[in-house]
Amino acid sequence: MYVHVDLGQDPPVVTLADAADCTRFHVAVAGPGDAAALDAALRADAAGELDGDGEALVRVDAVRRLAAGAVGESWGPDFAAMLDYARSKGWLSEDGSLIRAHVAWG
Repeated sequence: MYVHVDLGQDPPVVTLADAADCTRFHVAVAGPGDAAALDAALRADAAGELDGDGEALVRVDAVRRLAAGAVGESWGPDFAAMLDYARSKGWLSEDGSLIRAHVAWG
């Protein structure tokens, strides 16, 4: 799954693509814009923010919100396993509320 941010829309649109696939995670950006525009779009949607290194910090509760209605019953345990893996790699905040994600532009 990945968070898709369309900066070409006004206002920008934040969605979750391939929500059932809990084996990958990143933020994909479409449309014209820069890091400041991406940060503003993530914050406006209560989906997360950019860190100082150009990576995204995505809110776990936002992923659950964006996935609602688009995933089956097995998604909860699959997502929990994804979070456990992220924790083992240091990609999950200490309190478990934010997932660090690579940002793919274009």
